[in-house]
Formats: sequence, C-alpha cells, structure tokens
Amino acid sequence: MARTRFQDPSSTVPLRALPAAALRAVLAEGYSGRQFKRDLSAGFLVGIVALPLAMALAIAVGVPPQQGIYTAIIAGFFTALLGGSRIQVAGPTAAFIVVLAPLYARFGLSGLLMSGLLAGLILIGMGLLRLGKLIEFIPFPVTTGFTSGIAVVIAVLQIKDLFGLRLDHTPDHFLERLGEMARAAHTASPWELLVGLGTLAILLSPRLPKRWLIRLPRTIRKVPAPLMALPLAAVAAWLFTRWIPGFSVDTIGSRFHTMVNGHMVNGIPQVLPSFMWPWSAPGVDGQAVGLSLGTVRMLLPSAFAVAMLGAIESLLSAVVADGMARTRHDPDAELLALGVGNVLTPFFGGIPATGAIARTATNFRFGGRTPIAAMAHALTILLAILILAPLIRFLPMTSLAALLLLVAWNMSEAEHFIHTVRVAPKSDVAVLLTCFFLTVVFDMVIAVTVGIMLASLLFMRRMATVSEGHLSQPDHRALPGPLPEGVVIYDLSGPLFFGAAERALNAMRAIGADVRVIIFRMEQVPSADVTGLVAMEGVLREMARQRIKAIIVGLHGQARSVFERGGLRNKAGEVAFCATMVDAFHVMDAKLHTYRRRDLGPIRFQVLHREKALKVLSHQNTRNRAT
Repeated sequence: MARTRFQDPSSTVPLRALPAAALRAVLAEGYSGRQFKRDLSAGFLVGIVALPLAMALAIAVGVPPQQGIYTAIIAGFFTALLGGSRIQVAGPTAAFIVVLAPLYARFGLSGLLMSGLLAGLILIGMGLLRLGKLIEFIPFPVTTGFTSGIAVVIAVLQIKDLFGLRLDHTPDHFLERLGEMARAAHTASPWELLVGLGTLAILLSPRLPKRWLIRLPRTIRKVPAPLMALPLAAVAAWLFTRWIPGFSVDTIGSRFHTMVNGHMVNGIPQVLPSFMWPWSAPGVDGQAVGLSLGTVRMLLPSAFAVAMLGAIESLLSAVVADGMARTRHDPDAELLALGVGNVLTPFFGGIPATGAIARTATNFRFGGRTPIAAMAHALTILLAILILAPLIRFLPMTSLAALLLLVAWNMSEAEHFIHTVRVAPKSDVAVLLTCFFLTVVFDMVIAVTVGIMLASLLFMRRMATVSEGHLSQPDHRALPGPLPEGVVIYDLSGPLFFGAAERALNAMRAIGADVRVIIFRMEQVPSADVTGLVAMEGVLREMARQRIKAIIVGLHGQARSVFERGGLRNKAGEVAFCATMVDAFHVMDAKLHTYRRRDLGPIRFQVLHREKALKVLSHQNTRNRAT
C-alpha cells in the first residue's frame, strides 16, 4: 500500500472533515487486502495483551475487572473509528489511576461513570474549538514530573496485592494508604509474594541478557511476555493449591462476584456489555448520585481533571505513534473521537479511556498501520470475554499487581527523569520536582495546576531578561550619519509584554535634561501586549510634557498592530513613525530646525552633514572680511 503524508493538522479544515479523519485518509490512499490481514493479526495480538491490562487497571481503580474490559471494547473501537491517528490504541491507562481511584472511593461507580461522561463532553468541546495544538504548550518538566509521580503512586499501590496484605480500610490519599499498608505488614502472605515475583520474572525475561535465558524456539520468543506470564501464573497457582497444603492466593474469581440473571458469577460474567444509565449506577453508599445540576456541579472539577489528563496522554501517545509510523495525526480529530468514546463508554459501564502508548507501540510492532488494527483489538477483547471468561477467574491478583509494577516502571521513564535533573536549568528542575512531589503527596490536578503556573512565571522571568532597552552610542557605525546634540537613540529588543515592559523602558530614566529628540529603534521587538502599550504610552506622555519629540523606527508585525489599535500614530510635533534610520534622520533634522526657529533654549546644534557645515563657515568668514 502506498503511503503518503497525512494532512497537516495546522491547515484549516472544516469541522465535518474531523470525524474519522485518519480512516478516510487511509481509504483514500487505497487499502489493500494484504494490509487488512496485517491489521487483523496486529489487532488480535494487541487485544490479547490489552485484556489483562484492562482488568488490572480497573482493579487498581477499585471497580470490578469487567469495567476495564468494557472500556477497552467501546472506547477502543469508537476512538479508532473516528480518530485522527492511524495506529493509536485507546483504552484504560495507568495514568488515570491516581485520579479515578479517589473519585471512586468518594462517589462510587455512579460518580465515576458520570465524571467520565462529563469529561467526554469537555473533550468534544475541545476538539470542536480546535484546541488540540494547545496541548503542545504544556512544558516538558510538567508532563515528566506528574507522569513520574503517577508511576510512583501506581507502583506503591501494588504492594497490597503483591504481598497479599489485608487492610482494615483503604484511605483515599497516598500517605494515609502507605501508612495503612505499613500497619498491615504482619498480614503478608509468602505464597502471594512467590507467585507475584515469579510472574514479574517472566515479564522481565525479554530484558534480561541472552546468556541468562534458556534457548527457546523462535516462535515462543515472539510471544508477548504478558501472554506467557499470566497464564503460567494461573496454572501454577491452580496446581499449587491442589498439591501444597495451606497454599492460597487471591484470584479474580475469589475477589469479584457479579449477579447475572439471579445467579452469582465468580470473576468476569460471560456476557456482552449491556446498556445502563450512568447516573443510576450504585454510589459509594449504594445510592445513585442521580442526574441533576447539583451532581454536575459536584463532579465537574473531577471531570475537568479527567479530560485534561486524557487529552494530554492521548496526544502525547499520538505524537509517539507519528514518530514510529512517520505519519501525522490530526489532534482536533483525535480529541473529538476520544470525547465520543468517553461519552459512549459510561452507558455500558466503562471507565474513562485515553490513548495508550504501550499498546500503540505494540500495535505498530505487530504490523498495524491503520485504524482497522485498533478496531480489531476491541473486537478481539469482546470475543475473549465470551470465550475465556470462565478461565480468567483463575488469574492471581498478585500476578496482575506484578504486571502493573512493570507498567509503572515503563511509565516512570527514570532515565529521562534523572537526566533532566542533571542537565536542565535550575528553574526547570524546580518545576519537575514540584510536579513530582505534588502528584505523589496530593494529586495530579494540583500538580499540573501548580506546575503550569510555576513554569509560566519562570518563563516570563526568562523572557523579561531577554527584553531590554539601552542607549546607543552616538558614533555607532550603523548610523547613517553623526548624531546631533540633543538627540539620543534608545534600542529596544525582545517582546514588550507585561513581564518585561517596565524593565525594557527603565533606562529611559537615565536620559539627561538637555535631550530634545529620542529615536526608539524597535526592529528587534517581535511582539507586544497591552501592558507594553500602556508603558509606552506613559513614556510618550512624559516626553510630551517635557517637550521631547519621539521617533519610532522599525515597528512591525504584531507589535505594530497593537500600537495602531491602541491609537499610537503619527502626531505632528510629538510622535513620528519611520521605517528606517535614514527616514528617522530626515525627520529628526526637520524637528531640530523647528526647535531653532522657536528658540527653545541655549542648545547648540551640530549640522548633520560635514559639507554643509564647511559651506556655512566659509560664508561667515567672507562676511567678516568684508566688514
């Protein structure tokens, strides 16, 4: 299949072109049967890998495992169908755990589903308003800080199931939960730890040196590690239960129970996702939160946090996908599709979803190149619960905890974190560590809010140091001629915005009392805001009061439009705008002659051109001799 570049998302496209942007581009290029087979194969393998991840992530949030599976099916299918990225796979992700777990503990399943629904509506609005490109303005230290913090929280939360701890209650906040696990250390089970460590060893086997591994057939080595580790752990736990007296580990079947048609089902029910009203699901006390303005007002802050995290995670994943496949995604179409997926998912009991970097990379590695692969991944998970649900109940909880430990390690990007701390400027390191600390100790919403504010303030301080103003030398070689007395040139450079305007114009206070004309050179001012405009107006008013004339040279682009809209234009006797310094010298010469005719004080003027000065001197000598 011929591959062409995807349409540049920066170009203006009508709203009707956003839905299914990636799929339509693929079909327009020509979709071959050979690529269809590759996409089906990749989708099947990604679906098998995503199945245990979806369950583990749902359990980490606190909901039954089938809620994560329903999310992968509904959100995974519709996000791929309507999205703007060719190979991205959406579903529940580890990043959501730190937001959704406290939300579920506080409001129950009803509040969790309603928050996902509201987040989906926010994402749809962001896509329609073309806000996809704004995500690029979130600084790297902020995303790295809260991502690493989320990884630490996820890893610590797996201690409970990895060691088989029995907690009296599960606190909402990280530090309280850590203390509760420390108090329950005496309840740890060596059997749980043994199975968990064994699962983790198999999961890490592809990363071990080859000399440490047993020579296995090539077909077996190609099997994804989770697809080998989890079934082996389930079989081992089942055999140990029968062979070893006293052996016992928690499994999905022993931990979760669902009532289906009047019968109690252990583990995952072998049924299709069924329609439900999100606001009618049970709340934390068994009562639904209901649908009302008060409910929306109560859940809106959490929904906004879910939407922002989902947008950031999904678009970062899409950027990674573009790097692998050498394509270009449409961020607005991706946000729109993600919003639709999150709106539909709660009506089938699913939790919020976003783009998953690990599953997207797996999709590309197995040959997926179009949205068909991600849609096939969702259908594979749907078939899996209909066929494998009776077997899934044997999966040990400690094995799923080991899987999430690996996810947390991959998510942390420890090497990038340490490298950033070592080489980045101190201000960026401060933002990174602040976001990391706040994510771990408090939550991601506070971390991102404070991180962006801190990064913005530090950025403004850096820009303020870039913006400056100073007096030029009167004999500078770049000038078109010698500078007369009573005239100074004031160079401005850098953006004239609220953080730098006062500093840039501060040197004006050093100008002497005998100055009659000031030339402002502004070729190096790329932009200005209203604060810079007001500061300049104040300077010009003070100059007019002192009868000092202003000549503004080289004002262009956005800064010129701001000044024009603010009413700063040519004003006879006070302000003149010139394109070049040559024009400014002509205007200056006229103004100096005006001063001389008005006899404005004992100021001696130099003549602009040496030839003119010699001619005047010769004329005066001739008159003296005649007298």
